[in-house]
Amino acid sequence: MKKIVLFSFFILGFFSGFAQKTKKVQLNEYTLFGEKFAIQKLYTSKEMMNQYKKLKKGDTIAVQFISKVNEVCKKKGCWMNLSLPNSENSFVRFKDYSFFVPLNCDGSSAIVSGKAFLDVVSVEELKHFAKDGKKSQQEIDAITKPKITYAFQATGVLLKKI
Repeated sequence: MKKIVLFSFFILGFFSGFAQKTKKVQLNEYTLFGEKFAIQKLYTSKEMMNQYKKLKKGDTIAVQFISKVNEVCKKKGCWMNLSLPNSENSFVRFKDYSFFVPLNCDGSSAIVSGKAFLDVVSVEELKHFAKDGKKSQQEIDAITKPKITYAFQATGVLLKKI
């Protein structure tokens, strides 16, 4: 009997903690870009980094996570970098180039839904993204090696209203 009571408290505590975690997101404070999605298991940036660390090249996982927008494409809003721990970023592109985000969403909170994977980005692409990000010519010229990135293909994005 004690085991059942303890197990019940554990389950109740687990689900109430999860409910509190997702309850913090007030959807009316966000604007949708791309496909509409229901928030299910929402990872924090730290939890998302743990998911990325488990991936090998070629793996993909369907996930949702919330983080801060560190940088957005200043030309079209066709990509953004979301903050991960240890000064890392998740490079987010939008499925089939079917939607864009505002050019001024740097610093906003974003919830993304889609697929996470590891990607190797060529020097040419890195220079292109640096140019779109309005980096200096000196910063662009300093790019000489491909980079393994924490990539994300979003089908939908919720951005906190500014």
